[in-house]
Amino acid sequence: MNLESKRAFFDDLALRWDDSHDLAAVEQRLDEGLAAFGLLPDETVLDIGCGTGNLTKVILRRLSPAGKVVAVDISPKMVEVARQKIADKRVSWLVADAHNLPLPQGIFDRAICLAVWPHFDDPLAAARELWRVLRPGGAIHIWHLMSRERMNQVHASAGGPVAHDLLPPAAETGLVLEKAGFDVLEAKESDDLYLVTAVRHADRLA
Repeated sequence: MNLESKRAFFDDLALRWDDSHDLAAVEQRLDEGLAAFGLLPDETVLDIGCGTGNLTKVILRRLSPAGKVVAVDISPKMVEVARQKIADKRVSWLVADAHNLPLPQGIFDRAICLAVWPHFDDPLAAARELWRVLRPGGAIHIWHLMSRERMNQVHASAGGPVAHDLLPPAAETGLVLEKAGFDVLEAKESDDLYLVTAVRHADRLA
């Protein structure tokens, strides 16, 4: 399915997205994850597929006044819901495609892709674009708060333009990141987690 179909799909979900999730429980898990990632207070973070801003909100709690977030989503309506929820000068909202970000190279300390990776039509192209905007030493996290099997069931049940947006095994995602120029630090799966973490090094070309 093309980008416009997915944009329309998520635009349609925007106003009811938060009501379909236990946000308190989600935020707790997100905060625990950010702590495990070693997020530092002064970082500049890229939140890819920010949706209604739930991860952005938790990131901001851990940042100092000098920290920044750029939150990106293809859905204008998702971004609008997020804007209305979060009034913070440290965050910039951007409606854009992860395959082609209108951002300078090498400006982020960290990129977090929460529950968005299977929606990329060309994961390698997206990975290369994320490599471009990360600074040397910057980290990327491909992150889901459920198993790969459960994520794929959710998309299959939703149907429409996301029906075939399947999350591959973590090891395969790690290989995509390596091909894009990253060094993979971990690729793990469990009943309630999918996580691939990698680092961009200056001497690796995407």
